[in-house]
Amino acid sequence: MSTSYATWLAQQVALHRTELEVPATADQDLYARIVEDRLSGILGDSITQAELTRHYNIDRTLLQRTLTHLVNDGLLSRNSGRGWTFRPTLDSKVALRDSYDYRSTLEPAGLLLSSFKFDAGLLERSRLEHLYLEGHPDIASVDPRQLFETDAQFHEMIAAFSGNIFFLQAIQQQNRLRRLLEFGGYSNRLRVRNWCREHLDIISAISEGARERASALMLNHLSEARGAARHYPKWDEKS
Repeated sequence: MSTSYATWLAQQVALHRTELEVPATADQDLYARIVEDRLSGILGDSITQAELTRHYNIDRTLLQRTLTHLVNDGLLSRNSGRGWTFRPTLDSKVALRDSYDYRSTLEPAGLLLSSFKFDAGLLERSRLEHLYLEGHPDIASVDPRQLFETDAQFHEMIAAFSGNIFFLQAIQQQNRLRRLLEFGGYSNRLRVRNWCREHLDIISAISEGARERASALMLNHLSEARGAARHYPKWDEKS
């Protein structure tokens, strides 16, 4: 039997996910500080290595490694001249609201499409990844990049199961936009455990063929995520 289009899409998502290299502690700390300072408005749209070296009082080798991680993770892009520019993100109350309104319309609907078909192997792999995080004895020590990849891959996998390439592309775009914000919000590790459980409930419903229940669970999950999303004072200036 030939592989269904929905399964093929989901497999492409899995195949194109790269294995994350967990950075050393010093790199991870600087990485987190840069993300936090960007979201708080301390860092502007564009930055230079010299500015960051002075601001954080660090050596250039550590900074260069961290900047490379940020570029590889899609948070920064290298300018044609000198310096780096932060990629677009959800950085206002209006943008955050619009994103969740959009996703709350799209993602639950994708589960109900007639073309929806899940791949049991991919679903089981995702289930095990979530169980690992949910039961982690020290969730605060888990690299935020691993948390984001688990979260983003879950949503892209479900969108791919829909069998509609436009649903998948839409969720991939949303993941790119929310990446920086999510990295800054993983300090709430209780919420991380909660979304792991919410994802697991959706996985169970899909496995059982209960797509209407899975759709309702997805809508509730996005509502919970919206309520827990972190806000920054500078957003009031843009709203």
